[in-house]
Amino acid sequence: MTVTKMERPERITINPAICLGQPTIRGMRITVSVILKMLASGASVQEVLDAYPELEIEDVQQAMRYAAWVMADQHQRVPA
Repeated sequence: MTVTKMERPERITINPAICLGQPTIRGMRITVSVILKMLASGASVQEVLDAYPELEIEDVQQAMRYAAWVMADQHQRVPA
């Protein structure tokens, strides 16, 4: 598998007037962090979609891609 440079997923929006500027899905008041917390707590993608019927599967996938995109630019120095 070839690793390529990731670009910010287009369904993830950041608007200071919505949810205090937290990343949201398509400008709705559903934050990426809410989706990620549900998945991290063991919810399935289908359970996320059931909880938020206005979401599409691509929204959940892009929330995960967004988290990977953000983390890809995080570099921590490890003390020697």
